[in-house]
Amino acid sequence: MHTHKILKIPIAAVPFQNTFSNELGVSKILAQVLINRQIKTVSDAHEFLKPTTEHLLDPYSFLDMHRAVHSIKGAMARKEKIMIFGDYDADGITSTALLKDMFLKLGADVTHYLPHRIKEGYGLNKNAVNFAKQKNIKLLITVDCGVSDHKEIEELKRSGIEVIVTDHHEPQETALPKDTIIINPKLKDSGYKYRDLAGVGVAYKLACAICDSKLLEDLDMVCLGTIADSAPLIGENRIIAKEGLLRLSQTKKAGLRELIDNAGIADKKFSSTFVSFILAPRINASGRMDNADASLDLLLSRSPEEAGKFAKILEQHNRQRQKIEAKILGEAEDLINKEVNFKEHKVIVVAQENWHQGVLGIVASKIADRFYRPAIVISLNEGLCKGSARSIKNFHIFDALSDCGESLDSFGGHAHAAGFSIDRNNIGEFRENINRLAHNRLSFEDLIPSLDIDMELNLTDLDEKTILELEALEPFGKGNPEPLFYTRNLKLKSEPQILNKGTLKFWVTDGFVTFAAIGFRMSHFKDSIKMADNFGLVYTPKMDTWGGQNSIILELKDIIPG
Repeated sequence: MHTHKILKIPIAAVPFQNTFSNELGVSKILAQVLINRQIKTVSDAHEFLKPTTEHLLDPYSFLDMHRAVHSIKGAMARKEKIMIFGDYDADGITSTALLKDMFLKLGADVTHYLPHRIKEGYGLNKNAVNFAKQKNIKLLITVDCGVSDHKEIEELKRSGIEVIVTDHHEPQETALPKDTIIINPKLKDSGYKYRDLAGVGVAYKLACAICDSKLLEDLDMVCLGTIADSAPLIGENRIIAKEGLLRLSQTKKAGLRELIDNAGIADKKFSSTFVSFILAPRINASGRMDNADASLDLLLSRSPEEAGKFAKILEQHNRQRQKIEAKILGEAEDLINKEVNFKEHKVIVVAQENWHQGVLGIVASKIADRFYRPAIVISLNEGLCKGSARSIKNFHIFDALSDCGESLDSFGGHAHAAGFSIDRNNIGEFRENINRLAHNRLSFEDLIPSLDIDMELNLTDLDEKTILELEALEPFGKGNPEPLFYTRNLKLKSEPQILNKGTLKFWVTDGFVTFAAIGFRMSHFKDSIKMADNFGLVYTPKMDTWGGQNSIILELKDIIPG
């Protein structure tokens, strides 16, 4: 049964609309969208619409950056062995590839270590510490991790190994590694004024400082990791994403080229959607199904032949991941139907024996999207069990796990995504505790999905010029979603058609103009709009170029009959 979303429509800021429209020479529609993105001045609007690499922040804004560069250059001058410790997801893999490639070009003696997701888990571990000792490493640099690994860092230091942490995860300030160089924009005293860099963004800043260059040729890699990690595409990340997508579409890196060619998008206009749903899953697949080495080897490949071999391995891993994910999602939904009482459980917690740990996060994300509640998926094992959590807008999952810390062995993450390990005997207690927290922190309205509407429009407000204007807001993503509009009192102008995969297509009119409308997976609305005297549409307007024509089409997000 379909539940209509709450439509949140801002009050039109007419004075600001007029100022932006006049000063920028844009429509009042685009002006209002900019206002909704919390852009408050004309100069900020200029920078948002035309982000350039000139606006990239100085890497030495990080208070620890001078110390980090001094240590690294000293190690290189002494010909000491350097190790990069990464992570098994796209952010960690691109971070590792970026730094290792830079060190190799500088002639450094560098190696790397990527942990195995299932056998070792996230962050520094005993195996990595022993590996560093055996290889006579003198300097270890973490990327996309490390800020919570104080025990392992202390062990490395006792063994004479210096450690530099580059990370972007929320730190537990009371448990930070002591006397360690830490480059993390989320530290209270980091000195860096933009806190939302992805792990690869932080690694990029370190690389820029070492090379005393903006390394614009590497923005293709930085963009890939940033978008893959769902970092907000505002501020500095917007520059990285916009400039990076341009470079990614024309990349000369053999590995990225083969990845793009294998995915069949070489001749397309690149967007953040391509990265999120086509490229990133392939990079992530090797670390989900096995170890992440194939993905890193792909990104470090020097020739098309070498890269092509690894690209094929990633394709195989991705197909395997899709099958396993579908199976576990079906089993999880069966458990939800049997075990979850939605009146009592504001947080969904499901657990089953030997679910593949590599896909827990994806499954949790799909459950959270479907039921619009925080979702936690746990793989039961004889020893410590692994869990992955995904949340909704008004429930900070990292804080919730922190407040339930007595039930957990370890945990880490962000506001909307986290991972943890737990003794199976503590799962019942954990389920009760996190739901008790949710009852205090989530209202009934918080559990109804909402849509942030940019503006209520008449169809006559839309023309090709305005839609092309809106394209200047790209790339879209977290923090900068595609603009959404709402039009009410519309009437059906054609028989609705159901196309492939439940796609609904029809023509709609307000009595003055008529536009095509298309809703993906919205075929269940067919009968209700046929019976309704009128209805409202929530949509993003786009230009339809199918068949060589250029016409406006409304890409639907919701239909509100009557």
